[in-house]
Amino acid sequence: MNIYGESVSVSALNGYIKQMMERDDFLSGVAIRGEISNFKRNISGHLYFSLKDDGAAVSAVMFRGAASKLTFLPSDGMQVTIYGRVSVYEKTGQYQIYAETMVSDGIGELARAYEAMKRRLEAEGLFAEARKKPLPKLPKRIGIITSPTGAAIRDMLNVTGRRYPLADILIFPAAVQGADAPWQLTSGIGYFNAEKNVDVIIIGRGGGSIEDLWAFNDEGLVRAVAASEIPVISAVGHETDFTLCDFAADRRAPTPSAAAELAVPDRATLCNYLSSREDRITRRINSVINRKTEDILNLEKIITRNSPSYKLETSQREIVYLGARIENAAKKRVGDSSAKLAELSAKLTGMNPLAVLARGYGAVENSEGQIVNSASRLKVGDNIGIIMSDGKVSASVTDIKVKRRARKNGKELEKNEEK
Repeated sequence: MNIYGESVSVSALNGYIKQMMERDDFLSGVAIRGEISNFKRNISGHLYFSLKDDGAAVSAVMFRGAASKLTFLPSDGMQVTIYGRVSVYEKTGQYQIYAETMVSDGIGELARAYEAMKRRLEAEGLFAEARKKPLPKLPKRIGIITSPTGAAIRDMLNVTGRRYPLADILIFPAAVQGADAPWQLTSGIGYFNAEKNVDVIIIGRGGGSIEDLWAFNDEGLVRAVAASEIPVISAVGHETDFTLCDFAADRRAPTPSAAAELAVPDRATLCNYLSSREDRITRRINSVINRKTEDILNLEKIITRNSPSYKLETSQREIVYLGARIENAAKKRVGDSSAKLAELSAKLTGMNPLAVLARGYGAVENSEGQIVNSASRLKVGDNIGIIMSDGKVSASVTDIKVKRRARKNGKELEKNEEK
């Protein structure tokens, strides 16, 4: 026994108390009945919760090995009997129940009231998906109904400021637990709907026990959320916490931070989207410009081809071309004709009587000036003219000998006869 004797450390004190509890036969194997509250499942598989009744509460933990043997999933409001031992967690000096097994005794009073109200409001259609409104894509103002001093508002302001600083935030301060919480939260819904000064409403708070979150199961608040003309996002508690407000709202977020993410777009994502849209629009505009430019060029060609000046120029070019062809054809025709003329001239020269006369021959004409080409046409005593190359000589026929042609043995013979 240490009655104000030598001092001991905190660790020594907690260790001593732990030994005392573990040596106690009652505490080393106890069965405790109560209602589960603040239930949490750790990523490791351990279960942490409180066990309470009308007058008190005690912390409890069930490690993964024992939890894996359960045949049901514990939840807030569930009446259970825990079999285990009571000891001290030395690091904090907090005593707690280390549960080795658990038996369900049914659902607590709050849980029963919750389920009854949920079934009644659901039957009225307050939770129907068909009546839920879409959230605005680019809200200008966001209304937040929550405690102005809690961690939830700081989380939401941080998220909205980081993701979408263009949005203004209007805060309606309200209690989030206790007797005044339901009407203050309902007043916030009424205020924003009356003023029409926000595009979306976030209502919520951080996690807590079923009692802490009970204000968000208030029937008046649930009806106000369902009737809101402005879209409402409910963000009450943690991911495993569900209130009737969550079912009535247009969207439910697992946490206040997640609600802020739902309410506003991400600036980086939005910038990337706008950039991609700008690129698509630019490509479409350039495509249209290119098509229209091509159309204009084609029209210019059509207009040019049908314009009087183009037709005149084309006709002039055709005239020049045809003129060149005609000129070439004429030159060829003249050349061919000149050659033909030279050929005919040479032939004509060869046939010219004067040329014959120039070689020593003469032509005979009768007294009438007609050329005589046969001796048989003359008679003795006729006056004739002998035409030579340099003149004409007059003469008189004194003797005529005519050649007669005969055939002997198939050969032609000549015979002279005197006339």
